[in-house]
Amino acid sequence: MSITKPEMILIDVDGTLVDSVPDLAYCVDRMMEQLDMQVHGETKVRDWVGNGVERLVRRALIGQLDGEPDDVLFERAYPIFMALYKENTSKRSQLYPGVKEGMEYLKKAGYKVGSVTNKAEQFTIPLLKDLGLYDYFEIVISGDTLERKKPDPMPLLHAAKHFGVKPENAMMIGDSVSDVKAARNAGFQIACMTYGYNHGVDISLAKPDALMDSMVELEYLLDPKGQKTA
Repeated sequence: MSITKPEMILIDVDGTLVDSVPDLAYCVDRMMEQLDMQVHGETKVRDWVGNGVERLVRRALIGQLDGEPDDVLFERAYPIFMALYKENTSKRSQLYPGVKEGMEYLKKAGYKVGSVTNKAEQFTIPLLKDLGLYDYFEIVISGDTLERKKPDPMPLLHAAKHFGVKPENAMMIGDSVSDVKAARNAGFQIACMTYGYNHGVDISLAKPDALMDSMVELEYLLDPKGQKTA
């Protein structure tokens, strides 16, 4: 696995920079209680995260990854979750170890850096600001910024156009098969974190260009001298 040094790097949020499951699971379980339904707990919710909160709510209502809940039930549940998450976007969420060091390296090395997430903007911006990450990004593209979101290539290509960088000179950092598909569809290189949210499936099976256990490894991944000694 190797990476050709890019000019631009886009980074996913949930499961890559931030472990947001504690807040999401709290909101899911309080929603289920208000609906007089069984709560799920953090372990189950962890496998359902990664495709936006609407998909998460649908999964919670049926208690599994695939399928659809009753429309009437969903219309009842979704506003409950949204109200809860608005008040609990970053109360329990934390940066993964090594994230700040990785972001500082990218800043000092002069990379063009943006964020692309499927999380809605009303939650993305406060979360990044609360955890001290917002100022590292020149552009933040959320799940509702454009007409389409990951795994569609549109958000990645939009960022590339913003920076004036060709797709082949760009890299995505993510944690899920959605990130890998988006990068491949856009013609980007893709590096994945081993610790993120991929519905319980080993992300190495998606064959990203590189795997990292921590963003501290970015320096070795991107620096040719580091690659030779790694």
